[in-house]
Amino acid sequence: MEGQNLSSEEKFLIVGFSDLPQLRVPLFFAFLLIYLLTVAGNLLIMTTIYSTSCLHTPMYFFLSNLSFIDISYTSVIFPVMLGHFFLEGIHVTLTECLLQMYFFIVMLSTEVVFLTVMAYDRFVAICNPLRYLTIMNKAMCIQMAAVSWTVGLIDALPHTIAVYTLSFCESHIIDHFFCDVTAMMKISCTSTRGIEILTYILGALLTMMSFVLIIISYINIVSSILKIKSVGGRNKSFSTCASHLTVVVLFYGSLASTYMRPTSTFSIKTNKISSLVYIALTPLCNPIIYSLKNTEFKNAVRKTKKIT
Repeated sequence: MEGQNLSSEEKFLIVGFSDLPQLRVPLFFAFLLIYLLTVAGNLLIMTTIYSTSCLHTPMYFFLSNLSFIDISYTSVIFPVMLGHFFLEGIHVTLTECLLQMYFFIVMLSTEVVFLTVMAYDRFVAICNPLRYLTIMNKAMCIQMAAVSWTVGLIDALPHTIAVYTLSFCESHIIDHFFCDVTAMMKISCTSTRGIEILTYILGALLTMMSFVLIIISYINIVSSILKIKSVGGRNKSFSTCASHLTVVVLFYGSLASTYMRPTSTFSIKTNKISSLVYIALTPLCNPIIYSLKNTEFKNAVRKTKKIT
């Protein structure tokens, strides 16, 4: 089929979950509940950290940034996705599609870097506790956060520009619930090999390098913890890392299964499910994971409730 170079005003049809009409109502309320709980949970973390002076530490500063990211990238996707359940797909212009793609990748890439920064924070706290506040001072935390956001803003550009240069089939039907890079490549009538290579290179530079740095941090963390003679001390040190490690495994696992594979093995159904894991499940679980066994945070929430 002959490809077309689209103008910014020509439209795509995002199919969403319109192929499951019998599940339209239950899926709508399920996703609406997930979205509301995600926003509420992450807002609770942000407001609690902001209003509690004892939580004004590097770890909670980075956690509040992570919560903001989770709210942001679910908000880029969920409002449009919820509209799918009342419409037979949603029409968007190429410009709208590319904007959604860009801001989604910005948040995704920024979260990758923040998870690495948080691993480094735990590394310094456990392996060099006496110098922790000296190393992770306010200026350093702000600089690390600024670098994380800058990396996200820059990393999203080549993906978005590459998709803009593609030619698409006449149907312009995106069988996904948002303008995903892999779904856009699937409907391209021209070769996507260049974008695939670009995706893998950027994935290796950002995702894999970040993951390796996290692994190195935890190797040193585990080594330091095992040197602690007290069982209680070891358990306390492990507990401060368990939440972050759980989020890393969940996030990187779903991310790798979605993007780090060729389009020849691409499955729409599998891609939608794996995308839902890191778009819906991870941001929903983050507030639970980070607060469930965190006595300091739970006490801060109780104090906030008493004040209000």
